[in-house]
Amino acid sequence: MSWTLAITNQKGGVGKTTTAVNLAAALAERGQRVLLIDLDPQGNATVSTGQDKATLERTVADVLLDAVPVAEVICAIDAAGFDLLPAHLELAGAEFQLVTRIGRELKLKQALAPLQAQYDLVLIDCPPALNTLTINALVAANDVLIPVQCEYFALEGLSSLLDTLEQVRLALNPSLGIAGVLRTLFDARNLLAQQVSEQLLSHFGDQVFATPIPRNVRLAEAPSHGLPAMLYDRQSVGALAYEALAEEVLRRMPGAAERPVVPRGLSRAMPSKSGAKSADKSSRKAAPKLKKKKAKK
Repeated sequence: MSWTLAITNQKGGVGKTTTAVNLAAALAERGQRVLLIDLDPQGNATVSTGQDKATLERTVADVLLDAVPVAEVICAIDAAGFDLLPAHLELAGAEFQLVTRIGRELKLKQALAPLQAQYDLVLIDCPPALNTLTINALVAANDVLIPVQCEYFALEGLSSLLDTLEQVRLALNPSLGIAGVLRTLFDARNLLAQQVSEQLLSHFGDQVFATPIPRNVRLAEAPSHGLPAMLYDRQSVGALAYEALAEEVLRRMPGAAERPVVPRGLSRAMPSKSGAKSADKSSRKAAPKLKKKKAKK
């Protein structure tokens, strides 16, 4: 039985795709059978794994429209050790067609049902919007992983995301939980980033992952090479952060105590380049307050 995580936040630019690709690679290196689903019409996760969107004959859009079985669309990302269900801009058109279909919110869940025994984890890279695609991801998921950018406007949309999760629980997926909240684009030298981090810890407590993802040049460069950061520059602070995050995710995985310890895979890293990171200037602007609402597990 696989553990399906929807990586979602209605705000764009918070690191959803970066997290999906790099977490998939880090988990695969730790012996996990991982499927990454690109559910964003922009197809950034697909490009970040080295796939050419223009040459794809079939994508997740075909799966959602019942045109082809999911097993015929999945492609292996051999360098990183995980599988990918790719996306293309045509996914936007598929979403429009889904609006008139009965049971449209269940399409992804139904498509993934035959794969439950084939993977340990399924990661869904969601679009930055509350639409039919995102609802499909939330219905198919066991839990959500919420990346939150440690900047001023990050908390403003978080309360509405929690409201959305509650609505999905009530109507479509009663067992949907929160696997964790991930602080992204984090710079410990930035006062505002510290304030946002404190707000998250105050509201979510232990649900906040101990590992923050820092601002890092290598994380930004890796997608242009079609590689996860750990294969582009394993020693970069960004790659190391995602490796630490993978360890946390495995500890939170259902049945983790009963799972055998799997040795980490051999390094598949390319020749290392020197790590570097960029940081914003410190800001004295106070962080916005997050509306207090208990997140249901």
